[in-house]
Amino acid sequence: MKDRTRRSFDKEFKKMVVELHKSGKSSNEIGRELGIPGNMVRRWSREYESNGDQSFAGNGKPILSPEQREIAELKKALKEAQIERDILKKAVSIFSKSDNKYSGS
Repeated sequence: MKDRTRRSFDKEFKKMVVELHKSGKSSNEIGRELGIPGNMVRRWSREYESNGDQSFAGNGKPILSPEQREIAELKKALKEAQIERDILKKAVSIFSKSDNKYSGS
């Protein structure tokens, strides 16, 4: 089995492939001409159809609107606060058992 390196394609190339596909050429024909699999052409076309100009962000990082970015940051902060709260609850229960000062409420 050959060691194959993963090829990467820039956003402009992918857009060009999608435009060729929209013009009526079959995905397999485009794939043969450009040396890429036909299913990749179809996948890029679907992605562009659903996300428009925000498609092909690269490195698996979606392009987020400012509102989506703020929501993601708030979710992250909430999760951290919940983890800290759980740690403090456990610490209180551990110390209250050893001190016998606090009831278990």
